[in-house]
Amino acid sequence: MKKFTPPEAFNPQLLNGGAFEHLTQAFQLHNQTDWPSFEWLNSFVTAQNHLAKPIVFVPDAQFKEEARYYEQIIFETACVPTREKNWHDLFGAMIWSLFPNSKTLLNKRHIHEINLHGLKQRSRHRNALTLFDECGVLLAMTDEHFATKLKAHQWHDVFVEQRQRWGKDIKPFIFGHANYEMLTQPFIGLTGKVLCVIVDNAFFELSLTAQYQKLDEQLVDMIEHQGVLNDNSALSPLPLLGVPNWCDKNTDPEFYNNTDYFRPKRRNTHDRSQGVKKTL
Repeated sequence: MKKFTPPEAFNPQLLNGGAFEHLTQAFQLHNQTDWPSFEWLNSFVTAQNHLAKPIVFVPDAQFKEEARYYEQIIFETACVPTREKNWHDLFGAMIWSLFPNSKTLLNKRHIHEINLHGLKQRSRHRNALTLFDECGVLLAMTDEHFATKLKAHQWHDVFVEQRQRWGKDIKPFIFGHANYEMLTQPFIGLTGKVLCVIVDNAFFELSLTAQYQKLDEQLVDMIEHQGVLNDNSALSPLPLLGVPNWCDKNTDPEFYNNTDYFRPKRRNTHDRSQGVKKTL
């Protein structure tokens, strides 16, 4: 597979609508004519005054002689090393602003795992934290049955037959900043890792800001008390170009017939000769 390369120049036209709708509304990023400044980035995080010590985005160049690991720097200094003119880190900064409590918790969990296992040995928990941090999507919904269909890869049902529900009582919220980066130049195969969150009907009447605050609180609870990221088992694939309104081509139901992208769920059968389960 060809290595993904993001656009070199900042282009606000890439961020109009679709998967970037929330960023457009929350940050007015599409109005920026050049790469946002650190002052601009930090203005959003400092507004999150419920954090005991709000994080600060600092040019990555200031840490070029730093011996500490990235997560350790954040944990010990509340400074996030951020590369300038870099899509990945720009989107990462905005996720910090939208999910400050969840990102703080993920950072603490990384440090706890590092203290237990060291930097080289990665636990299942730390792998799950990293996967969700990079590729996670929260899918708020009122219907647990929809979550079951999604995990069963019933793509035609969830994307075509129930298309009108998306944006009403089914709503995606990108958490993984790598998703946003790759959506600047989307390609068939682009897949996130979805975590379904059950909410009540009142959730969808809230403002976008209030919805993010609610999800931030709920995600913290799910990680701390439900162990949803103890490993990868709670995460399932979400073909991002299949999400309604995230790709112009998916208005045609035949778009979902590409089984190389919208892959059916693999079945487990019992291998009687070996007495073990075998994945087809």
